[in-house]
Amino acid sequence: MLIPVRCLSCGRVISDKWEKFEKEVKAGKDSKKVLDTLGVESYCCRTAIISNVDLSEEISHFKRKTIAKD
Repeated sequence: MLIPVRCLSCGRVISDKWEKFEKEVKAGKDSKKVLDTLGVESYCCRTAIISNVDLSEEISHFKRKTIAKD
């Protein structure tokens, strides 16, 4: 859903690079080159960014159900 703040394997901060990465890839640039320019070098961080799927738009359509208390 949301990009993790830190890489789950090495602990480096990756969330600050997500918006720039997503914007550049949607513009048609190669994801490898975008990650290189952002300075993401380790495989674990690259995997965490590339494999992230932004589902916030789909989730926002669902309403929270309230449970009636007796």
